[in-house]
Amino acid sequence: MNDKRRELAYIGLVVVMVVFIATVLFLAVMEMPVYGEVANPTNNYVMRRYIDMGAIESGGANLVANVVLDYRGYDTLLETTVIFTAVISIMVLWGVKKE
Repeated sequence: MNDKRRELAYIGLVVVMVVFIATVLFLAVMEMPVYGEVANPTNNYVMRRYIDMGAIESGGANLVANVVLDYRGYDTLLETTVIFTAVISIMVLWGVKKE
């Protein structure tokens, strides 16, 4: 009988957590700005500066490469480090032989 109560408590806890997470996600989506609106935070001065001054400030001809390597260099370096670490970890785990 004790196992049945424990199982019901576990299922109840899972249901409560799923409802809580779904509510938080729903509220976050409701707070998002309307897509395509000119006054959105994504349409700010940074985008215009990257387009207008990107080639002059970084010296490159490719706008995407300028943004990734010059303006977002540290972020790109950290992302590359995380991906490299994940790949090395997977290779090490796959390389381990069980006896």
